[in-house]
Amino acid sequence: MTTPSSLPKLVLCELGETDIPGLESYSPFCVKVHRALKYLGLPYERRHGMPGSFKKYYSTGQAPVLLIGDNEAVGDSTDILLRLQSLTGRTFHGTQDAKLAAEAVLWEEFADTSLVGFFISSRWADDRNWAGFRDRIFKPIPAPLRGLISGRMRKKIVSAVVARDVWRAGPEACWRRFQAQLDALEARAPEEGFWLGAFSIADLGLFAQLFSLRQDITPWQRDQISARSRLSRYLDRVDAATRGA
Repeated sequence: MTTPSSLPKLVLCELGETDIPGLESYSPFCVKVHRALKYLGLPYERRHGMPGSFKKYYSTGQAPVLLIGDNEAVGDSTDILLRLQSLTGRTFHGTQDAKLAAEAVLWEEFADTSLVGFFISSRWADDRNWAGFRDRIFKPIPAPLRGLISGRMRKKIVSAVVARDVWRAGPEACWRRFQAQLDALEARAPEEGFWLGAFSIADLGLFAQLFSLRQDITPWQRDQISARSRLSRYLDRVDAATRGA
């Protein structure tokens, strides 16, 4: 097994810092990679940039991107986790059971494709949260341009969640579905340990989305998660396991 000291230099290209204690990024996909690196005990540097600034490393320009040594760049949070596994010789699946490993991948995919729609809607589409989120995320932009740029981005992103059928029927339908999914996750959440028993990429994926929603920046969504006690205790366990030293 490779030791951290024998690995090449790791640099995580990501969005800027947050002002929220314990939340490494406003992007849950960046949070996922942060927590994976910390869980593995790997030292890494951080490089901040706006969306699109990392195109020279990854063609979509999306964050996160992990730079490995001088010659390798890996984009997409799931691909980064897989590369970390091969780089370190350690598995996030925590098991050699192929069925459990496959289930872990499916749960991570559920988080990245289903839960993320509610995450995006909570910040960009929900009028209860938009002003506070806008003031945080666009703070570095000079005031005369802030409203114009944020308004254009909001329109584009809301159109995307409408197209994905997350926001198409409006806020009431969206948050009714969100509550139904939380109820299902509450019923499935383990009383002890992790989602599939041993720690896995399922935990990283679910945690990144739900922990990002469980913040004061989205108070209604935070309270909905907090009302599910089993799910909340599970998230606390993953948080404790992935905060690092």
